[in-house]
Amino acid sequence: MKMTLHKSETRGVAEHGWLSSRHTFSFAGYHDPERMGFGLLRVINDDVVQASKGFGTHSHEDMEIISIPLAGELHHKDSMGNVEGITTGEVQVMSAGTGVTHSEFNGSESEEVNFLQIWVMPETRGIEPRYDQKRFSTDERQGRFQNIVSPDRNDDGIWINQQAWFWLGDFKAGQSETYTIQKSGNCVYFFVVEGTVSIAGEQLERRDGLGIEDAQSVDFDVIEDCQLLVMDVPA
Repeated sequence: MKMTLHKSETRGVAEHGWLSSRHTFSFAGYHDPERMGFGLLRVINDDVVQASKGFGTHSHEDMEIISIPLAGELHHKDSMGNVEGITTGEVQVMSAGTGVTHSEFNGSESEEVNFLQIWVMPETRGIEPRYDQKRFSTDERQGRFQNIVSPDRNDDGIWINQQAWFWLGDFKAGQSETYTIQKSGNCVYFFVVEGTVSIAGEQLERRDGLGIEDAQSVDFDVIEDCQLLVMDVPA
């Protein structure tokens, strides 16, 4: 088993006034040749957008883009004709494929929006762009993992153009659990949204990340009530 630890305070920092962002991997003005991604996981941005502000229209190609709101409501508009609001409890997946433009905006006049923006390299390039969004019951992840992203259209998670599975779980202090890698040849990245957990003997706190390679399963012990995001992606 090989482990790569990324403590929260070591992430790249971007402060733009209207946007405060923390980059787990190299992104925009933050570049670290040792942090170019993990497996086919390319970007994990922890973004806070101020009230009435947002990202102007911009383009993407051949990337699977997952947005997970943690607080507030994010407004989305794209060249495929989708105009949506995304709130806590929902997950959005956009396959950029041959090319798509979109904008993201905080429509509140008083509240911040905090969301995770995650990019995964696609399995097939040049597909027709697509958009999907789904609300997940938080009751279904109490004490266990809830599938939110999957390459299998028959799973509960939103379909993604990659052999990748994302899971969210809300766990209580004292729980001990095991995560099983979904596919041979995949690696797994744990991101602590809130709380404290010991994963494979390594203690992680709020917004810490831990990548694990060459394992079939990973044990973890919950130290303080936590929300854990697991990203199971090709190595």
